Amino acid sequence: MAPAVATYEPRDPSRTVLYKVIAEHLETFLASFDADPDAKRLPDSVPREFYDYVQCGILAHGFLRLGCDTCKTEVLLAFSCKRRGFCPSCAGRRMAQTAAHLVECVIPWVPTRQWVVSVPIPLRYWMASSKELTAKIHTISRTTISQYYVNQAVKRGVERQQVQPGSVTFIQRFGGALNLNVHFHCVFLEGVYLDRTEAGLKPRFVKVEPPSDADVTAVLQQISRRVIRTLRRLGYLEAGIDAAMATGYDPLLDSEPELARTLAASVTQRIAFGERAGQKVRRIGSGFGYEGESPELTGPRCASLGGFSLHANTQVPAHRRDQLERLIRYTARGAVALERLGEDAHGDLMYTFTRPWSDGTTGITLAPLELLEKLAAIVPLPRVHLVRYAGCLAPHSQLRGAIIPTPRQQGVDGPETSAETPRWSRARLLKRVFDLDLSTCPLCRRGSLRIIAAITHEAVITRILRHLKLAAVPPPIAPARARQETFDWVA
Repeated sequence: MAPAVATYEPRDPSRTVLYKVIAEHLETFLASFDADPDAKRLPDSVPREFYDYVQCGILAHGFLRLGCDTCKTEVLLAFSCKRRGFCPSCAGRRMAQTAAHLVECVIPWVPTRQWVVSVPIPLRYWMASSKELTAKIHTISRTTISQYYVNQAVKRGVERQQVQPGSVTFIQRFGGALNLNVHFHCVFLEGVYLDRTEAGLKPRFVKVEPPSDADVTAVLQQISRRVIRTLRRLGYLEAGIDAAMATGYDPLLDSEPELARTLAASVTQRIAFGERAGQKVRRIGSGFGYEGESPELTGPRCASLGGFSLHANTQVPAHRRDQLERLIRYTARGAVALERLGEDAHGDLMYTFTRPWSDGTTGITLAPLELLEKLAAIVPLPRVHLVRYAGCLAPHSQLRGAIIPTPRQQGVDGPETSAETPRWSRARLLKRVFDLDLSTCPLCRRGSLRIIAAITHEAVITRILRHLKLAAVPPPIAPARARQETFDWVA
């Protein structure tokens, strides 16, 4: 009989282009701020993101010992960094976990629609540097879309005070070119729930008609108007004039000037530091550029106005839970796709796009330090929720317990039916997403893998890895290198 073949290949991040670039150039990147006497260092959360990443998935930094309860085979599972910035592995786990939890335990079996809200470039920078402003702009966007659903239900004869819309918003900080682009992906229930608790009845879902192009345009106009009023009130825009003119108000520039430069350059597709400071990011396959603004209506249920845009053409039927899970994986995805990052013969990094831009650009080229600069810009601010629930899906909503999927709809029993326990095991996620069974022993294919111990002491780590003939020393982090200067020698 042929030996059993394992279906899961443990990852080795040290072999990826991203890991090699960060390990080789991280200290040089951070030291560049110390070299400038007028510069301040980046906030501690940014270097910590990089240092934790280079330890993620490396057995020499610690691991779990898993043992088969039948054949006693052991498997080692490296610790992860669990960071939210750019780590592809942890982002992938969080994406799969969030999508599975929402589909199984939170979003009821009703139609849903995605609304994508984008904002003007200056506002993206302001939002990236202020979690309070991000919360305000999100509230304006969410409540405006919610009002649309409530108004549609009221037209059908429902009392306004008795209905609740529901939504889950994913705050993304990145664009397809590794640029800073704070925007919102809002998954709304395609209707509202009628609260009938006073009559002793369960909530009833009231489905509304899909939005028309005119509806999307009207919602966008309301979002734009309310956001501009808020920015004027907060001092970001000039007050008392019709044109929306910036005042220059920038609190981050005073407290964290180097982070402000990093964010501002990333949001405008430029380079902040180094030899190419101030220059545009180099494009691949670019044409002659793009002239003029897009028309107000840019596609089905898609509108653009003064730098704001709203896309609402993605709808999922109630019974297509597979489509809903794919949609949520898309909205919860990470910033960096490893398969799109490569290195050319000159040592520059090429990051290709999933689809070309309108001017023919198919990707961008970055020097190693420029890549680290872009990654630093998309690291989220500490203690900021990137997934937000509202309406009848909010944690404290009185209707939530009555509308979330039932155990029969979930197809599971026990603790997995609870909407209060969103963390799934890695084995369960791999089984769900890739149909890989990590809970079963890869050798005998009969026993189950159980956690034996968490190995964290360096001496024990080294002894086990050397016994297994695995790398017992983590990949080295290159020391900082001074920038090379060019001189004109005169005879």
